[in-house]
Amino acid sequence: MAVAPLVAGALTGVALRLIFSGGPGRAWDAMGLAFIVFAPIVVGAVTVYVAEREARRSWVYYFVVAAFANVLFILGTMLVMIEGLICVIVIAPVFFLIGGLSGLAAGAICRKTMKSKEALLGLAFLPMLASPLEAGLPLPQSLAEVERTVVIMAPPERVWRELLDAKDIRPEEVRDGWVFRIGVPVPVSGTTRDTPEGKVRHVTMGKDVSFDELITHSDENRYLRWVYRFTPESFPPYALDEHVVIGGHYFDLKNTAYTLNPMGDGTQLTVRIGYRVSTRFNWYAVPVARLLMEDLGEANLAYYKRRAERAS
Repeated sequence: MAVAPLVAGALTGVALRLIFSGGPGRAWDAMGLAFIVFAPIVVGAVTVYVAEREARRSWVYYFVVAAFANVLFILGTMLVMIEGLICVIVIAPVFFLIGGLSGLAAGAICRKTMKSKEALLGLAFLPMLASPLEAGLPLPQSLAEVERTVVIMAPPERVWRELLDAKDIRPEEVRDGWVFRIGVPVPVSGTTRDTPEGKVRHVTMGKDVSFDELITHSDENRYLRWVYRFTPESFPPYALDEHVVIGGHYFDLKNTAYTLNPMGDGTQLTVRIGYRVSTRFNWYAVPVARLLMEDLGEANLAYYKRRAERAS
């Protein structure tokens, strides 16, 4: 596979990402459809056009070279520290597929018209034209909840204590969570204290992340529920990609509830996590968020299971 088309396409994509550095909900926002849909189209078109200038290519080549140029493009944004690992992993399948399909379309244009250069160059202006049109439009919101359950061979009293005070959490204790493997800071502690506003669980995580969980319902050894309180200082700039900051423009954790049911010598522990997703491509972001939230719930349950059973 020739290198020049891949390089041309990837550099085009990085340049577009540099242009699309606007704030959330504004023009030139990289989370807008103008970028998410049209950027991989432009990258695929440029890649195929450069390849066709060298020699006639096959249909398979059109798809593969355009798709991989988009992969190189998003990897390039990470290398120049525009995007983080989480965003790269989440968006890669979309860019791969759209890029590959745009490569087929660009190949068809190159084969069917003598003015392929003008047609393909016209595609480059699509992101710039579309972005101002969607700026300021309200984002769709999707509120959802996931539920996961585990059986712990420890009494409810022991599990309850672990829920209220999780101290000195080691990275290997949450090793099952893919959500932590792809870049979410690993939890360090979650301890409960009495305050004038009631019981508050303070959470600290890696990369200096910290926030509060305000306990709204507490039935000892049976049920525990909290809502989240994030501040501008909760997530330092280097902790998470701006596009996936919890409590931010596009994603938020709303509440978490644990239900404890005695089962013989053990406890059935169920977690429910409520969250919000707000993007212009919720058709993709919502199922991805569900997978990540389900994984987070399972990782948390696995941690409490290990701690409670070991303590018992």
